[in-house]
Amino acid sequence: MTADRSWSIGELAALAGVTVKTVRFYSDLGLLPEASRSAGGHRRYGPEALDRLRMIRSLRALDLPVPEVRRVLDREDGLDGALEDAVVRQLGEVGSQLAALRWREAALQLLTECTPAQRAERLRLVGAVPTPPSTAVIARFWRRWLPARLPAEVVSLVVERSVPPIPDDPTPGQVLAFARLHAMTQGECRDADRGQPAAHRTDRGFRPAVLYHGLDEAYALAAPHVRAGRAPEAGEALDCFVAAYALAGGSRDTADFRRRLGPVLASDPRIDRYWSLVAELAGPAHTTPGAAHAWLLSALHAPPAA
Repeated sequence: MTADRSWSIGELAALAGVTVKTVRFYSDLGLLPEASRSAGGHRRYGPEALDRLRMIRSLRALDLPVPEVRRVLDREDGLDGALEDAVVRQLGEVGSQLAALRWREAALQLLTECTPAQRAERLRLVGAVPTPPSTAVIARFWRRWLPARLPAEVVSLVVERSVPPIPDDPTPGQVLAFARLHAMTQGECRDADRGQPAAHRTDRGFRPAVLYHGLDEAYALAAPHVRAGRAPEAGEALDCFVAAYALAGGSRDTADFRRRLGPVLASDPRIDRYWSLVAELAGPAHTTPGAAHAWLLSALHAPPAA
């Protein structure tokens, strides 16, 4: 083959193993360079076009869209870097598609395994969840539930700790738990038992940012005790828990403060149903903030050790 060799559109299609229509399509998009035109105005293609056409076929075989193919071919920093970027993006797309398929499979199993009496309700719940599922509704619930004018980093911390990750390969039970969680938070939690705790409101003199930072540390200290099934007890975790409320309210951690704190927290609105669903979704290896809070609250009421 010589460098000045050129082919007609039919010859190029035959050499590349594609149809004439395919060559014309990519040529019209500007992806295939023409070497020249014949006397009759017909396109002629050289070796560069054949190489590019084979590359286009390979990229399209990976299901890369045409705009992505163009980016790879037009990048000036070398094919390797451009191709790597395209493959990484395509892997992300494939991952999302697989996640959606695994979710749909588990959802179908859920509807297959339930009784006829349960099917209509579960179909309604699962049908309201986008595919692939998203935690955007749950995150929005927490941002609206939190006190106003909280620093952005505190809001991010609470959302990160409170919004459960979606399992990569969910079971039917996890699909149901997430669907119920999605429905619960999508309802804006207007019910009385889902309100904001009174002790967290700024109009009572609390500094919520200080409180949430302290609670995050206390929950982390309590989590190993919860996972181990230990009875609620006094200790570092409880001291950190009480100190968070004391510091947020400008008080000191005293015996009298603990006696007054107990009834205040016990009368707070609870979202136990939320944390129960999160626990079903996350599995036993994960301790939810709700479980840690319940353990610490019980420890606050527990009689002192002899």
